Amino acid sequence: MQETDAILNARREMEICNACRYCEGFCAVFPAVELRREFSAGDLSYLANLCHGCRGCYYACQYAPPHEWGVNVPRTLAEVRAESYVEYAWPPSLARAFERNGVVVSLVAALSITLILLVAMAISAPGQFFSARPMVADAFYTVIPLWAMQLVGLGSFGFSIFALAKGAANFWKDAGAKDRITVSAIAIALWDTITLKNLGGGGDGCNDNSERFSMRRRYLHHAMAGGFMLCFAATTVGFIYHSFLGWPAPYPFISLPVVLGTVGGVLLTIGTVGLFAMKLVEDPIPAARRMLGGDVAMLVLLALAAITGLFLLAVRASGAMGIALAIHLGFILALFLVLPYSKMVHGVYRSAALLRRAVERDMKPLGGE
Repeated sequence: MQETDAILNARREMEICNACRYCEGFCAVFPAVELRREFSAGDLSYLANLCHGCRGCYYACQYAPPHEWGVNVPRTLAEVRAESYVEYAWPPSLARAFERNGVVVSLVAALSITLILLVAMAISAPGQFFSARPMVADAFYTVIPLWAMQLVGLGSFGFSIFALAKGAANFWKDAGAKDRITVSAIAIALWDTITLKNLGGGGDGCNDNSERFSMRRRYLHHAMAGGFMLCFAATTVGFIYHSFLGWPAPYPFISLPVVLGTVGGVLLTIGTVGLFAMKLVEDPIPAARRMLGGDVAMLVLLALAAITGLFLLAVRASGAMGIALAIHLGFILALFLVLPYSKMVHGVYRSAALLRRAVERDMKPLGGE
């Protein structure tokens, strides 16, 4: 990480926190702070991505605004976190283009939908495109051929996975993670990641918009993440059905791909809409407001991907199937393209930070104490 104003301010605040240590039981950040006497830019990036933004430390801090020291750890680490997304992303040129990604996400989504629609209508005659289709095998592929779906889907998804892996490698290197990774550390990190343990603050929940504790944010994150994984599982099962068992889509309502996709779509919609609603009423002081546009754009994109998928399921036997399929695939393409440069990367970097923290638990504190 480069030495920026956000890094300098984070270093100042972490030195204050290291002297105070009042918040050491709140989350994984403060025990990690206590292992350090000095804070490099890489250390601060690691701590920023380890932070889950529960905000408990802000409301508990005696040095928070209006104190003259103005310690605001959630906002400061959020600023560093945003800079790390750009710093580690690959390729760097695209990362800079997506730095202010609220407008870019919207434009990419619109262009992706337009592209899919044009391709679909060029392949399928307009009369066929808007005609009703019975629930027979390969009905979807009369609108957009299977090879075109696979080419666009696997190409964009493969690019996103490669770019995310490169970003995670850059983060890991900058965080100074040179210690041996043990099986126990992997298990601890996986448990902390899956359970979202640190979105529970010190155990009572997050401080969403006041000093009151709540588990709403944790539950909504579970709904969003679980829904996303169920939708991915539905796609994977559908791929296995088609490629290895010779069962092409569309599938009956009572089938594994449809059940997984339906439950996943509902959970993803609940999670994204709920988190969006929370952003409208959250306390703005401990938040990095310049990140709001990108956060909201990503939540909207995820919600629309889920909603259009559910709508496609509802109208797949009608004349609206063609347009519904094209719009849904447009949102999916947009999601894959912006994934490595959006707020979604926090899941990758935060998981890596939790692994780094789990490895540190097996070490002696720096300085030999």
